[in-house]
Amino acid sequence: MDTKELYREVLNEHNINPIHKENMDSPTFCLEGVNPSCGDQITLQMKLGPDGKISDASFIGSGCAISQASVDMMAELVIGKTKEEALALADMFDRMIKGSVTEEELEQLDEAAALQDISHMPARVKCAMLGWRTMKQMLGVE
Repeated sequence: MDTKELYREVLNEHNINPIHKENMDSPTFCLEGVNPSCGDQITLQMKLGPDGKISDASFIGSGCAISQASVDMMAELVIGKTKEEALALADMFDRMIKGSVTEEELEQLDEAAALQDISHMPARVKCAMLGWRTMKQMLGVE
């Protein structure tokens, strides 16, 4: 199996069987994100633990496979991280989409690296970025 086929399987798995697609009770943060160009819509929810780390992350909403899989992978990746670490991952993801990420950073992005080739599909970049952009806004960066 080649790398692109493996990435497609990762993307499909997160779209068909999302781990974090559920409504959260009493989130610390909650923000709606919308991609008006194609109608993708999510509500991102996170809980911040007493240690300052993200203890849980989830989302509800609808949209294309790329937007839904991307936000699910992002939620998985940021649980257990501080807000600063989560924002650093969002920066890496953004740079990956723009084609300027190192191999070490790709490894840190784990399954989200499956979306690396999305940069070759400009119409889909906003789909992949929806959850990440919403998280940055929610945590007070954008």
